[in-house]
Amino acid sequence: MKESEQYYDEEAKTFLADRYIVGTCPVCGNPRAYGDQCEVCGTSLSPEMLIEPHSTLSGTSPVKRSTRHWYLPLNRYEEFLREWILKEHKDDWRATVVGQCRSWIDGGLQARAVTRDLDWGVKVPLPEAEGKVLYVWFDAPIGYISATRQWGIDTGKDWKPYWNDKDTKLVHFIGKDNIVFHCIIFPIMLKLHGNILPDNVPANEFVNLEGDKMSTSRNWKLDMQDYIDDFIRKENGGPQMADFLRYYLTTISPETKDSEFTWKGFQNANNGELVSKFGNFVYRTFVLMHKLCNGKVPPLHAGRLDETDREMIAAVEATPAKVSRLIEEYRFREALFEVIMLSDLANKYLQKRQPWIVVRSLAEHPENQQLIDNCLHICLQVTANLAILIHPFLPFTAKRMLHQMKVVEKMLEWENAGKMKLLSVGYSLRAPELLFRQIEDEEVTAQLEKLQAAVASRTEVTDTVTTPVKAEKIEAAPLKSQIVYEDFAKLDLRVGTIVTAEKVEKADKLLKLGIDLGNEQRVIVSGIAQHFKPEEIVGRQVVVVANLAPRKMRGIESNGMILMAEDPAGHLHFIQPGEKIAAGSGVN
Repeated sequence: MKESEQYYDEEAKTFLADRYIVGTCPVCGNPRAYGDQCEVCGTSLSPEMLIEPHSTLSGTSPVKRSTRHWYLPLNRYEEFLREWILKEHKDDWRATVVGQCRSWIDGGLQARAVTRDLDWGVKVPLPEAEGKVLYVWFDAPIGYISATRQWGIDTGKDWKPYWNDKDTKLVHFIGKDNIVFHCIIFPIMLKLHGNILPDNVPANEFVNLEGDKMSTSRNWKLDMQDYIDDFIRKENGGPQMADFLRYYLTTISPETKDSEFTWKGFQNANNGELVSKFGNFVYRTFVLMHKLCNGKVPPLHAGRLDETDREMIAAVEATPAKVSRLIEEYRFREALFEVIMLSDLANKYLQKRQPWIVVRSLAEHPENQQLIDNCLHICLQVTANLAILIHPFLPFTAKRMLHQMKVVEKMLEWENAGKMKLLSVGYSLRAPELLFRQIEDEEVTAQLEKLQAAVASRTEVTDTVTTPVKAEKIEAAPLKSQIVYEDFAKLDLRVGTIVTAEKVEKADKLLKLGIDLGNEQRVIVSGIAQHFKPEEIVGRQVVVVANLAPRKMRGIESNGMILMAEDPAGHLHFIQPGEKIAAGSGVN
């Protein structure tokens, strides 16, 4: 324990947790960075690193007051971390994880306070710790252990092997913003307590959304309830629609770098891969089996197998080991790719064999039925294997395939993968059903419109309900020359709604805005590009000088002007109604 200084809000009369302090990020310049992390660039911060910090409780600038805290001496364990992470795990952990750990260790670790002066949180269980609580990053990982202990109490089982047995494999699946906590701080705590250390920390990078970082505060996010309502609960939906999302999220998994979710990408992945490759192969196989083999699994005629058949069989037998290895290495995106590639290879095999053509020769060459049998026998065994291989990724799809094949879930056990006798010869299978449906353009458009509407609605709220900021006395600019009412009356001020916004090419400061004025839409060029992103202001209401003479800017005719307020810091703010009103309404 030692004495240190902590930020204190004199107006709220409380010490401040890091998340209750905001300021400008010293790395990227984000003006709303928190005292523990910048949510724009992902940098781990401390309140002292913020530029112009202020309290989110009162808006005032906090002051530092002396207090006493307990510390975790990270600096004493640099050599342990260097040996454990930078040497032992330099090859089997992701390079991004090792790189971030190296940066922290090489920069020199400092003792970190594990307590705070707050009236909420887990109280420090010591008599001399009155008014102290455990800091959240210290007590939250302990929750992993206490949750396991509670499970042991609830089930009557021994929880200790999960955290103490050397044969237990502990894996931390996290985002890159939590690497420092799960690779440096928590492992030191585990080492000091005699627990096992993480075997791997496969931290993912970030998933962005439609060209921008996700933000719950701006409503720029994927809402799972919306997905359930719009896809799963629809008449053409069902549980398998959850697999559509699982599939796309796995294909864009940010395992080594940031990735991006787009609704068009979601559509393309589903229609171009799940439907046209995986689903198409399974459906064609069942259709042909019913048409050419009486709906039963045909026999395999070993004497008629050729190199093409054997290559297909070899690919099936080899794929499980590839997928298993990739999953064990936490390379889920590549593992799923191997499964889809097997279905693509099977499609090509079926296309090459063309049993629908071979059937025309049966009148003259009835022995060719054996070629048809071999092709569809192999394709059906491939289908059974695909159900096993896809099960870790798309569980609902795997179970639908079991239903069509009339087999029990036991077949999905991993040790069955790669076997070519999963479906018995002569066994009757159900009629073909499509595993997947197409995602239509209209559905993509609807999701994009919903996203923009959510941002617009959130913008209206945040414009009226903002973090309190203490008003500062400033020296006002001198008033301009006096005018008479008739001068003001010449201005035609109208409320408009921004319906489109885009950057002007080769102009850093300009945005091209489409403004709805009720009875017409206008293009207005505004010099606000350095203050607002185009996607953030669509749907916002503004006040427009509607009778300003047109003016060309960068070759674009601007018909009007947007009114803005500028604060002492030079930040711009829209002038707008307190609540949404009809576009075109006059301002007097």
